[in-house]
Amino acid sequence: MVRWLLALCLLCLGATGCSATEQQTLTVFAGSSLQEPFEALAERLETANPGVEVRFHFAGSATLVEQLRQGARADVLAAADEATMARAAEEDLLTATPHVFATNSLVIAVAPGNPRGIRGFSDLTRDDLKVVVCAPIVPCGAATARVEQRAGVGLRPASEELSVTDVLTKVDTGQADAGVVYVSDLGRAEGRVAGVPIPAAVNATNAYPIATTSESPLAASFVALVEGSVGAEVLQRSGFGSPAPGGQDR
Repeated sequence: MVRWLLALCLLCLGATGCSATEQQTLTVFAGSSLQEPFEALAERLETANPGVEVRFHFAGSATLVEQLRQGARADVLAAADEATMARAAEEDLLTATPHVFATNSLVIAVAPGNPRGIRGFSDLTRDDLKVVVCAPIVPCGAATARVEQRAGVGLRPASEELSVTDVLTKVDTGQADAGVVYVSDLGRAEGRVAGVPIPAAVNATNAYPIATTSESPLAASFVALVEGSVGAEVLQRSGFGSPAPGGQDR
């Protein structure tokens, strides 16, 4: 609660001419898996600060960094792994040191009731299954590759998508029998997709960092909200884990 109040104070004290009539816009670039909790946090911020509008661009983290590199404007970047955020730092796209605010692990997404009888990760190699995964250049794809290596399994996916949302959508709409997504994505599917667990011994955990990409006081306020107790509560409800020492794949 203290961090939440601090975020509001930073917003009103730091923004020039903060008032109920002046419109102020915050642009947030975020990995697609963050859509549900970030939109919930933005609603809290906007309700507490009339005149503030939070605009989001959700996409694969690698795509977001490339868009920033090409000149797209944003105030905050939240990525689905530390390697992607490191590339943003190397390109001098950040205005502050990134901090990890959440973690996420992988799960196998299947149709409700698991009609194809998928019991584990090795089943995804079956010839009778159409499997989709994230492309290796995006965080969920890199995490999937780590699971393949640890499990000693080589997948032959029907397609490699540029965001985890695209993988989830293909399973949700029946275009694929199974897909590898984040645990948090199952909640977004609202019961239309079920999950088959991946054992912890071979699973991959991604750490999610966030940083400002402009000097806007609004950007610092949003980051403080995400990193604070309110942000942690909203993220936990969406299926994300808490940050832990040691970086990725703890």
